[in-house]
Amino acid sequence: MASLQEPLLLENGNLKGSSKEIRHGRTAQNMSSSSLRKKSDLTLLTKVRYGMLRQFLTNLQEVILGTKLSVLFPAIPFAVVADCYGFARPWVFSLSLLGLIPLAERVSFLTEQIAYYTGPTVGGLLNATCGNATELIIAIFALSQYKIDVVKYSLLGSVLSNLLLVLGTSLFCGGIANLREEQKYDRRQADVNSLLLLLALLCHSLPLLFRMAGASAAVKADPTLQLSRASSIIMLIAYLAYLLFQLFTHRQLFETQEESEDDEDGLSEEAPVIGFWSGFIWLVGMTAVISLLSEYVVQTIEDASDSWGISVSFISIILLPIVGNAAEHAGAIIFAFKNKLDISLGVALGSATQISMFVVPLCVVVAWIMGIKMDLNFNLLETGSLALTIIAVAFTLQDGTSHYMKGLVLLLLYIVIGACFFVSKTPPNQVNITNSGTKIPIDSILRA
Repeated sequence: MASLQEPLLLENGNLKGSSKEIRHGRTAQNMSSSSLRKKSDLTLLTKVRYGMLRQFLTNLQEVILGTKLSVLFPAIPFAVVADCYGFARPWVFSLSLLGLIPLAERVSFLTEQIAYYTGPTVGGLLNATCGNATELIIAIFALSQYKIDVVKYSLLGSVLSNLLLVLGTSLFCGGIANLREEQKYDRRQADVNSLLLLLALLCHSLPLLFRMAGASAAVKADPTLQLSRASSIIMLIAYLAYLLFQLFTHRQLFETQEESEDDEDGLSEEAPVIGFWSGFIWLVGMTAVISLLSEYVVQTIEDASDSWGISVSFISIILLPIVGNAAEHAGAIIFAFKNKLDISLGVALGSATQISMFVVPLCVVVAWIMGIKMDLNFNLLETGSLALTIIAVAFTLQDGTSHYMKGLVLLLLYIVIGACFFVSKTPPNQVNITNSGTKIPIDSILRA
């Protein structure tokens, strides 16, 4: 994947656009992932005589070895070998999850590299669509295999993980590390994200309430599906408005804190380390590998559930989101230690908003195109957990200040919800369709 001819975006040897504009292209998610990167030593590569080979090795060094998570890359070929040679399915599942951790961080790195050439606006749009690529790809593969429960559980878990685990850990660690300092953050960005999360909650609650209000769930199935599809379109429109708000009209609200320790943290790079076409090719390749591992995860999740004695709901809601966003989550916590809560909140709330307002409705629309009957009814327990989580976070962030007690409460909420789904033994791919509670396999219904 050697670099092709670089685009002519240079003026007097520098990238077009001011330093502030280039910095603005780096969202909170980009900066959180940056904390896990390490500076590459290219001294030996400069001695390679052949230009194309030198460029290829440079890209390999920056993309594969330029992260502290590079030790997890061997899990990818091990997962492929385990699947090809018929190893136990739980091994394939575990290795695939480990392989997804560095890939998710590298996608963030590559979108940032491309943003150097495309500018902050296009870079922001690219991050808005690729920021949660792992969750989206897993959801699409689960949809193709009619595993609607896995789709709903994994997306719900991603929202809960960001709002409770990531935000809670960030506030708790930041509060402990800065006991003698008052931690403050910009409430305006948090207010916008909280408002969108409440809109998403309303769109998730109405199909459930609509079905519960009917005398027969079977009779109300089609209207509930139609309501879910209409709500999904509304949510996508609201997300587009959010992007317009974030990238154009009120972009100053979402600018991350300026780094005073740029050289120490390695965040002051004013130029990309790989070329535009190299970044694009690597991004396509990484996405293909994520798709392969996501297919393994979806195919083996039920086998892992049976082998470990853990419900599919717990694996999907707790394990998958933690692994899929591990790098991003670690970065948010690191910045909380440095008393940079705007970045930590941008990661947690931004990712939760992106899942709720973009990925979930997009999955409903994609399922609609595929002829699969996926709605926004996440059942009473799941929707109730989501509602209490969003309300708790909204109360936590209402005053613009933070301390470790707020983070501790959010973490305890996450532990309680995790325990709830741990003891839940709801069989996958089944759904209640009668008032008597009779369960019918969902695969036969979805194909109808």
